[in-house]
Order: sequence, then structure tokens, then C-alpha cells
Amino acid sequence: MEIILEPGRSEKNYWRDIWNYRELFQVLAWRDLSVRYKQTVIGVLWALLRPFLTMVVFTVIFGKLAGMPSPSNIPYALLVYAGMLPWTFFATALGEASGSLIGNANLISKVYFPRLIIPAATVVVSFVDFLISFAIMVGMMAWYLYLPSWQIFLLPVFMLIAFFASLGPGLWITALNVKYRDFRYIIPFIVQFGLYVCPVGFSSQVVREKFGETAFMIYSLNPMVGVIDGFRWCILGGDFKIFWPGFFVSICIVVFFLWLGVHKFRKMERTFADII
Repeated sequence: MEIILEPGRSEKNYWRDIWNYRELFQVLAWRDLSVRYKQTVIGVLWALLRPFLTMVVFTVIFGKLAGMPSPSNIPYALLVYAGMLPWTFFATALGEASGSLIGNANLISKVYFPRLIIPAATVVVSFVDFLISFAIMVGMMAWYLYLPSWQIFLLPVFMLIAFFASLGPGLWITALNVKYRDFRYIIPFIVQFGLYVCPVGFSSQVVREKFGETAFMIYSLNPMVGVIDGFRWCILGGDFKIFWPGFFVSICIVVFFLWLGVHKFRKMERTFADII
């Protein structure tokens, strides 16, 4: 067997190495998934209860007490849960990815592999939680006798967008958390604050109707606005009107954060083994 040591070889073959190490990616994802539900009382039900109970609280607060309108007489519970699905995926992926490198410090310090595999594997595990939670969405639509329209076939596209929207910030914060451990305290605050800033418990149309389209375009700089609106448009069909200019602004921000996350992660990756 011949081993060739060439300066910069790992840099040139980085993305090819990610494909070559795909089995490690599968092992890490399966390990994280099994550890998450191992020795838990309710197991997989936790992925169902968390978004469902949050939906109930938001429906009571925003729908009943605050009297927020639901567009086209869509059941308010469906409106909230359709927004809760991508938000829960984003929040879980961000939280899990932020500490993934520190949690695998022994592996990082001993062997070479593209470090991007570790946070990406945690995002995939969060995606499994999302698929489990989607079962409640199906049950709720059956309960309300609400049939989806043809847009439901575009849902995988918006799932992919949600995946990238979670991966970009997740990579950046993961890299920062290795160098600055204070970020583990900041993440829960960002998630809690973002839950109320994003249109999870209310329709984004409320923002556009009350503050105008210019303000809504600024609001759409939050990438989760477009992701949540896209999910509602797919799940709730034509009854939910999506504001396409704002949606495209959000998608551009998703692409920007994905590029920024990969760029910052790759820039700091060389020092992970030394400072972790």
C-alpha cells in the first residue's frame, strides 16, 4: 500500500472525502438517534408531545385570547402546527449541532475526517424528529377534515430548504462554540426569542396587513419567515396565500447563511483538534 503525502491534498479533496466518509456519517447519525431515545420513559413520543403541547398553548394565547385572525377560515390549530413543524426542526438542529464537536472531542483529536460530518449528522437526526412530528399534522388534518391540495407534493422541496436553513447557522455556531464556550448559553436564548419573533403562533399576513409590504420585506430577512410560509402554503394549500417577494428574500438569506456557515466552519476547522 502506497501513502502519498502532498501539501494541501486534504483541502483539494475535502468534498470528495465527505462522500468517502459517508459510512461514518451514517454511524454518527444512527448513534445520536439511538442515544437520544435510549433509556427514556416515553421514547419517540417526546418528539410528538413537544410540538403538540406548544401548539396547544399558542392556539389558546394567540387564537383565543389575542384573537389573531386565521386566513381563509383555516383552523387556527392547523395554522400554528404547520408553522411549528419547521421551527421545531430548526431549533432542535441548532441546539444539537452547537455542542456536537465538543461532544465528539476524542474522535476529533485522534483521527482525520471532514469535521463537517459531525454537525451535519446531528441535523439529520433532528430531521427524523421532524418526520415523527409530521404524523400529528396528518392526524389533525383528518380530525378537521382538511384535505391538502396539489401543493403538498412540493413539500419535499421546502423540507430541503428547511434543512439548509438549519445547517448554515448550525455550522457557524458550532465552530464558534468550540472557540468560545459561552455560545452554549446563548443558543437557548436565541431559540426562545426566535419562537416569538418568527410567525409560528400567528400568520405572517398579519405583519404585512398591519405594517405594509416594505416592513414585511424587512421582516422577511429572517430566513425562517419564508420557510414557515412555504410549509403552510404546501400543507394548507390555496387557503394560505404566500407573499412571493418576501419568500424569495428569505430564500436568499438561507443561501447566504449556508455559504457563511460552511465558509466559517472550514476556516476554523484546522484548529478544532488543537483547542477542543
